[in-house]
Amino acid sequence: MSRIGKRPITVPAKVQVTFDNAKIVVKGPKGELSRELPANVILSQEGEILTVNRRDESRVSRQLHGLFRTLVANMVEGVSKGFERRLEIQGVGYRAQVQGRNLVMNMGYSHQVQIVPPEGVQFAVENNTNVIVSGYDKEVVGNTAAKIRAVRPPEPYKGKGIRYAGEIVRRKAGKTGKSGKK
Repeated sequence: MSRIGKRPITVPAKVQVTFDNAKIVVKGPKGELSRELPANVILSQEGEILTVNRRDESRVSRQLHGLFRTLVANMVEGVSKGFERRLEIQGVGYRAQVQGRNLVMNMGYSHQVQIVPPEGVQFAVENNTNVIVSGYDKEVVGNTAAKIRAVRPPEPYKGKGIRYAGEIVRRKAGKTGKSGKK
């Protein structure tokens, strides 16, 4: 039995979960999420406890068991609390700001880079160098943060660029200058 798949999901009082054989819909104060149910997974709810089980012991069913339990748990957590990813911008002259809903960044290119958030995602900027991506869908928040990081990934020589908060960038030694040969 999957260690992750057999853990129950506690549904908060302010979250509604409805499901049938083909689809699950989770509604909460932050928004509404839905997902198609695979045929190998069975959902059951007793009060405020939601459990995910598998139909049989096939390899595909075992793979989907833990995966789908995590996806449903992320849906429940997202509509109740929400998710956020933090990014740090490092480099002289690199900065970001929010204009309307869009994120506008000066990253050393000849133009400003403008990123339009998808539905359900908000941007916030602290001190011109810390970007916060928040929303209720964990997958969309993570993909949006990855797109922002891809504008200027951290480079290994000086460490300049956009990195996730707490990300460690392995640094390389640059050229050492003259080698002493004549």
